[in-house]
Amino acid sequence: MEDILISNNPLLNDVTLTGNQYLLVYNVFSFVVAAMLGSFVYFLMNANQLAKQYRNAAVISAVVVGIAGYHYFRIFSGWADFEFNEGYRYADWLLTVPLLVIELLIVLGLTKAVRRPLTIRLAIAAVLMIALGYPGEISTVDSTKWIFWVLSMIPFLYILITLAGQMGAAAKRESARVAKPIRLAIVLLLVAWLVYPIAYLFPVFFEEGNTMADTVRQVGYSIADLVARPVYGLVIFAIAKARTAELEGEPEEEAATV
Repeated sequence: MEDILISNNPLLNDVTLTGNQYLLVYNVFSFVVAAMLGSFVYFLMNANQLAKQYRNAAVISAVVVGIAGYHYFRIFSGWADFEFNEGYRYADWLLTVPLLVIELLIVLGLTKAVRRPLTIRLAIAAVLMIALGYPGEISTVDSTKWIFWVLSMIPFLYILITLAGQMGAAAKRESARVAKPIRLAIVLLLVAWLVYPIAYLFPVFFEEGNTMADTVRQVGYSIADLVARPVYGLVIFAIAKARTAELEGEPEEEAATV
């Protein structure tokens, strides 16, 4: 498996950054590891605050940040030894993106008849998106990067448009207490996800060996992962908690102060 995830091009597996750029990426990776592991503990410790039907959303959030935390630790450890394996990031995405879809659909209030086929379609699209993106990520040929970028953008746009549509519809039909975190989730989804295709093309936009471009790319991916996993998970938790408060008949003013 590791042979599949590691590029055969040694230039892509060696850290070429030095000085402040190297330290910036090093510190960002370290921060992301801490954030992932900290949120893992938070989601597990607070899952029992939610109604039974929404607890799985918190558990899945914990699984997502746990997987991401492990892979970022491997990235961070390699970076400290001046080695880099982009495959760890893609292994993380391959596992966590379908789970991100599932945790969101759990709290949107969809019927099982709607949620189950939608979950399957979106999970398949997520796997295709990641699988199609990786060959272009590790290629040093611009035309190859463009081809796989375009191919991966097809399932990417399908997922993004479908989720944004489902979230927008849910925000319109729900109470203000539930709709508010759903609208925030829409913003986070758009902001975080749109970073990925832009960062992906940085090696095309800038000449080979441009260290600033590589720095911005790694920091961009890391910030997007931070928003799309622990921060996004907190918003999912807020939606589930608002739904729990409604089920328990908790007054909205009281729920707002919790």
